[in-house]
Amino acid sequence: MTGVVKKNGPCHLNEVPPSPDTQHWARWAASEPEWAWPDGKSVAVTLTFDVDAETAWYGLGDEYFARLTSLSEGRYSVVRAVPRILQLLRRLDLRTTFFVPGWTAENYPHVVEAILADGHEIGHHGYVHSRTDRVSADVQREEIERGFSALESIGVPRPRGYRNPSWEMTTETAAMVSEYGFLYDSSFLTDDRPYIEKVGDVELLELPSHWSLDDWPYFGYTGDFGGNTSTAATWRQNQWDEYQIARDEGRNVNFVCHPEVIGRGYRFTQLAKLLEDILADGRAWFPTMEELALHVAPKLLPARSRS
Repeated sequence: MTGVVKKNGPCHLNEVPPSPDTQHWARWAASEPEWAWPDGKSVAVTLTFDVDAETAWYGLGDEYFARLTSLSEGRYSVVRAVPRILQLLRRLDLRTTFFVPGWTAENYPHVVEAILADGHEIGHHGYVHSRTDRVSADVQREEIERGFSALESIGVPRPRGYRNPSWEMTTETAAMVSEYGFLYDSSFLTDDRPYIEKVGDVELLELPSHWSLDDWPYFGYTGDFGGNTSTAATWRQNQWDEYQIARDEGRNVNFVCHPEVIGRGYRFTQLAKLLEDILADGRAWFPTMEELALHVAPKLLPARSRS
């Protein structure tokens, strides 16, 4: 036949799929680490917030510069939601981790200062929330470097943790996370326990979550794409159910929230109830992501002592 493009891949694929490190994953799947959480606790609960603000829309392209209503929804994060969340965390005496894009930090430094003043960790979340799978390696590097520069310019300690904007890692970004010396990553989904993610020769200490533990799939809505307006009680019940099995299995559960999403009144009420119920259960350790990484690193990376 004429006009047929010669390909090397099987079936519909043009290229041969990359092979995973089967031995690594087989060894890990058979392992049962003893996490030995502090103070005899049964489960480690990490509650994290991605403070995207307007960058959630900037990540979709320049056309959003003129879409002022969409941008204002992102701005709700720093105007109303983060102060509300910080007040709750003070009341419950909890310290946690906020992943902040560099642009957010530059434009709302008072919000970042308030987060730091309450003793929370700031993690790296890019600069303008670029979709790393849709840009060049040079742009992926710029996202990381400008994110560092922006955070450090307003006095944030150099972040030790990275969460990929939009949760879509590439080979290039994974290599850069290792190159820039991050203690941990929180962008992959291979396990529901802390583990070592392997991308070629790159090994990352991974603190995973999942889309089902993220508030956006439950409540995210746009005029262009539609979305969901789930009942907040459904979200809370799902998170509670995952907490219970994580507790019974003795592992970590990593909740992911976006202030502009979970910070809306009726949703925020369910967040508060979830945290109150977990605290009342009495079996949870609430570390920051860095504290969790430092605790599990010796068990996962015994040949590489990290401090």
